[in-house]
Amino acid sequence: MRILLVEDDRPLGEGIRTALKPEGYTVDWLQDGASALHALSHESFDLAILDLGLPRLDGLEVLKRLRAAANAVPVLVLTARDATTDRIAGLDAGADDYLVKPFDVDELKARLRALLRRRFNRPEPTLEYRGIVLDPANQQVSYQGTPVPLPRKEFALLHELLAQPGRVMTRDRLQQALYGWEEEVESNALEVHIHHLRKKFFPELIRTVRGVGYLVDKC
Repeated sequence: MRILLVEDDRPLGEGIRTALKPEGYTVDWLQDGASALHALSHESFDLAILDLGLPRLDGLEVLKRLRAAANAVPVLVLTARDATTDRIAGLDAGADDYLVKPFDVDELKARLRALLRRRFNRPEPTLEYRGIVLDPANQQVSYQGTPVPLPRKEFALLHELLAQPGRVMTRDRLQQALYGWEEEVESNALEVHIHHLRKKFFPELIRTVRGVGYLVDKC
């Protein structure tokens, strides 16, 4: 899952990115509102973590412009503005959730998981598909009751596909979900990950749609 983090406090931004990386998220990080608005308007993210007190363009204005453009990306507002009026303003501007600094990292992770469940209309905390059980909270996967250890990229890819069964995911979309802006991507890296997942579970798990991308068929 790909997250855009918009936070101008460098130590906090580094800390959030470091904390979320082991959870299977790809975190792209920006430090001003204008750049964030451009990225959210031109690229695909599963959700955004948005500070309000940003340089160049205030986070509340970013949120208002996103919603005015009918951009429905889930947004978790993360801010030191703790007054009730500020929370109301953020929620009324289109925020999906609101977390006040300082915060507990485990609570942030739980709120992100809840936002993703709502986005994909999935009330259950785990994903289940033809004997596969994927638990995002514990970063664990099993197949027919047997644990299957997965490297971080393979876990993230499996999560991305199982969260939206029946939807064809383009190669570019999957690469963005796995690597973001700062990582070098070898030309065949995605195909290698898909080959490994098919081998660890079953060959029909991920179907290739030639010229388009990949999908997990609906059960």
